[in-house]
Amino acid sequence: MRLPTSRDALIQHFQFKQPVPYHEGSLRRLALLQDTPLRKAAVLIGFVERDGALHVLFTKRANHLKHHPGQVSFPGGKFEPSDNSLMQTVLRETFEEIGVTANKIDVFGQMAALPTISRFSVTPYLAFIQADYQTRIDQNEVDEVFEVPLEIILDPQQLKSSTFFINQDQHKVFGINYGQHFIWGMTAQIIQALQAQLV
Repeated sequence: MRLPTSRDALIQHFQFKQPVPYHEGSLRRLALLQDTPLRKAAVLIGFVERDGALHVLFTKRANHLKHHPGQVSFPGGKFEPSDNSLMQTVLRETFEEIGVTANKIDVFGQMAALPTISRFSVTPYLAFIQADYQTRIDQNEVDEVFEVPLEIILDPQQLKSSTFFINQDQHKVFGINYGQHFIWGMTAQIIQALQAQLV
């Protein structure tokens, strides 16, 4: 199938298909959280259209952070009582982390919430970010902002997986190499579901 290469094509690909669940094998280790209340959070899958192609914006978390130091992630964070909605959460967190203002972001969809081993329920929002966006990185949280071509993110051959065992149960993890970056964990789980819906 031909991959979406423009704003309109991406919106059509996403909105004309039924939502896809997250990979069962990547959720198995969360069985122990079945009756645990999860805190709400949101992340932004930001698409940037430039030079006739689409790119996806990522951040590299600061190395000194207590949780997930140095990992590649989508901008976002946890819901605060002052937020009116999770969409407001993701716009606020994106501004606080990397300085991209809400007037540069056009949200067009969302994916199912993803439970995480850190006891969050994370809702990914899909949006277009204007190509002339400016960043102001909060170095307490983020070391770097970078973009990856969408054709790499949506290429199933780029998304590697491995299986490991916990208490004799199989568990699957995903990852993508891009330059000096390795995208894995929750971010790669979201990419796998996005591929399943768009490709």
